[in-house]
Amino acid sequence: MSIRKMSALCAAAAFVVVGFASPASAQATRTWVSGVGDDVNPCSRTAPCKTFAGAISKTAAGGEINCLDPGGFGAVTITKSLTIDCHFTEGGALAGGNGIVVNALSTDVVTLRGLDIFGVSPPANGVRVLVAAAVHIEDCVIRRFNAANSYGISFQPSALTRLYVTNTTISQNGNGVTGGGILIQPTGSGVGQVTIEDSRVQQNSGTGINTDSTGNTGGIALVMKNSQVTGTTGSAVVLLQGGAAVTAMIVDSTIAHNSGSGISASGISATARVGNTSITGNAFSGGGAAGVVLLNSGKVLTYLDNRLDGNAVDGAFTAPNIPKK
Repeated sequence: MSIRKMSALCAAAAFVVVGFASPASAQATRTWVSGVGDDVNPCSRTAPCKTFAGAISKTAAGGEINCLDPGGFGAVTITKSLTIDCHFTEGGALAGGNGIVVNALSTDVVTLRGLDIFGVSPPANGVRVLVAAAVHIEDCVIRRFNAANSYGISFQPSALTRLYVTNTTISQNGNGVTGGGILIQPTGSGVGQVTIEDSRVQQNSGTGINTDSTGNTGGIALVMKNSQVTGTTGSAVVLLQGGAAVTAMIVDSTIAHNSGSGISASGISATARVGNTSITGNAFSGGGAAGVVLLNSGKVLTYLDNRLDGNAVDGAFTAPNIPKK
């Protein structure tokens, strides 16, 4: 064989090796986990990974992790745009500590869909959001994060971040008078914009939805629609203006059977606007609780179509809020 032909064959062989090595090391746009998988696998459909943490390193930014079969796939920290979707099977995340932490870039969007996020000893928070452009939590169950100061969702962004909670149940979180269902508490100059729709915040300890701007200069805006906050051992919805303004729009919802207050607003820039909502069966623990509580010039405005009745103490709205025509 001539030297020229040998050189050509070597070059061709090298091309083949490089051509096949590159895809093997590339991240996939869709990966898979399975109860019988292994994290040494490439996380393909035919060779799935065992855990979300194992799959995330093999999933490209903007990609998606799916569940092949029911299983508990462990806690995970998400550092990029990503979707975890186990909508049509049981995708569990049993976690001591935090279940899912979102600590990505301020331009990243994260979606969690169809997950059962379950706290085991010692639990911290179900979903903890630190940095992202937006986080979507859809069709999930977040439960049993029941240590002191634990929340089902701890939303503490340091920049402008939007949280969307849709058709999700948040239950049995918090412990005693601490923690609870959802904490909305941006840090520094962070801005928190939160939408809760078609969801159930049920049977939590501490506070159902704790909206707190203590130490914050950015501000908080909450919208809750067609949702329930029920059975909390403390107050249902608390708006605490500790720094920047805190506002809430609560419509078509039920706030009932909570031991403490139904809605409590504290601070001159803490304002709730409430429409077509039932506030009943609250405040049965006494101690200054009521269906509606106003502290330090806080405001709870009504669109005149609410049902504030049947609480141990009903309290009263600040004033009617008549929509402009």
